[in-house]
Amino acid sequence: MRLINRKPSRPLAVFLAALPFVIVLIAYAAGSEIRLAANPADKLLPALSTIQDTAVRLFTEGDRRSGDILLWKDTWASLSRLLGGLAIAATLSLLIGMVVGLLPLFRSTLSGFVAVLSMVPPLALLPILFIVFGLGETSKVVLIVIGITPFMTRDLAQRVLDIPHEQIVKAQTLGASSLVIALRVALPQVLPRLIANVRLSLGSAWLFLIAAEAVAADVGLGYRIFLVRRYLAMDVILTYVVWITILAFVLDWALKQLTRKAFPWMEAGL
Repeated sequence: MRLINRKPSRPLAVFLAALPFVIVLIAYAAGSEIRLAANPADKLLPALSTIQDTAVRLFTEGDRRSGDILLWKDTWASLSRLLGGLAIAATLSLLIGMVVGLLPLFRSTLSGFVAVLSMVPPLALLPILFIVFGLGETSKVVLIVIGITPFMTRDLAQRVLDIPHEQIVKAQTLGASSLVIALRVALPQVLPRLIANVRLSLGSAWLFLIAAEAVAADVGLGYRIFLVRRYLAMDVILTYVVWITILAFVLDWALKQLTRKAFPWMEAGL
C-alpha cells in the first residue's frame, strides 16, 4: 500500500498527535537540567516543577497590593480586546467582501484599495494609532481590525466571485433583487468561509494584541509578559505563553465546532 493511502488507527492517531508535545517537553526538561546542574541560580530554563508551582500561584493567589488575581484580570482584558477586534473585523470584511464580490461598480472602486491596504505592515501604524486614538482600548482594537480585515475581505470577495454564475442568473430569472441575491444566494455560502478566515486570523490577531499591550497598557497578557521580562522571570513568562496558547486553541476549537453545527455540509478540517 502506498504511504499516501495509509491512515492511522484511532490509538495511533492519538499517539502521533501527542508525540511532538512529548518530545518538546523532554527536550526542555533535559536542557533545563543541564543548565541548572551547571548553575542552580540559572533563570533562563526553569525546571518544569518550578513552572508548575508558578502556574498554580498565578492562577490562585491574589496580588499583595490589590488582592486581584492578576492572571485572570489580564486574561479578561486581553480577551475583551481580542474578541472586540475580531467581531469588528469579521463584520467589516463580510460587508465589504460581499459588496466587492457582487457589485462590479464597487469592485472597480474598492478592490485595488483593499489590495493596497493589505500590503501595509500593521505594526508600522501602531505609533500613528496611539497618536490618533490615544493609549486606551480603542487603539489596540483598531490595530487588530486593521491587521486582519484586508486579508479577510479579499478572501471573502474572491469566495463570492467563485459562486457559480448560474446561481446568480437563476435567482434573477425568478425576480430576485440584488439584496435578495446577496442574502439568499451569496451569504449562506460565504458565512462558513468567514468563520474559517477568523480561525486563520487568530494567530495574527494575538500578535497585534500582544504588541499593542507591550507598548502601552497597564493590564493584559502582553503587558504582563513584557513587565516581568526585566526581572528575567522566565517561569512567569512561560506560564503566560502556555496560557495564551491554550486560549487560542480553545477559540479555534469553538469556531470549528460552530462551523460543524451551523454548516454541517462544510469541511471543518482547517
